[in-house]
Formats: sequence, structure tokens, C-alpha cells
Amino acid sequence: MAKSIHRKEYTVLIEVVRDARIAAGLTQAQVSEKLGRSQSFISDVELGKRRLDIVELRDIANICGLSLTKLITVFERRL
Repeated sequence: MAKSIHRKEYTVLIEVVRDARIAAGLTQAQVSEKLGRSQSFISDVELGKRRLDIVELRDIANICGLSLTKLITVFERRL
């Protein structure tokens, strides 16, 4: 089985994360600042160059005004 970062499902997850950020009206820089990370961190995540762990995913969901459960629900629907 391929590493998760190279699977179709991971691509869908990243699309959900990016769409949540955009729907919240946030830039990559704003999300990065709230995370205490560089803007390139979010850019790399959205380009699929960096894998998120569950804690980071939850943090980003919360910054975008979503619970982790809601983000995962959207992800599952898109699959």
C-alpha cells in the first residue's frame, strides 16, 4: 500500500482543508500565524508536500471554525 500522502484519499483530505480555509475567509498566512508556523507550512500542506498529523488537522479545523468531527464528515462525504 502506498504512503498515505500519495493516496487519492489524502488528496481529498487536503482539498477539504483548503476549502475550509477559503470558506472561513482566511489566507494561508493567517492560518499559519494562528498556528505559530510559517506561511510555507500551510502552503506545503496544501500542495501535498507535508503530511498533517491528527493534532495539526484538529488545530486547522478549529481555526477555520469547524470541529474535527465536521471536517472528517465532509472528508468522508467527498470520498
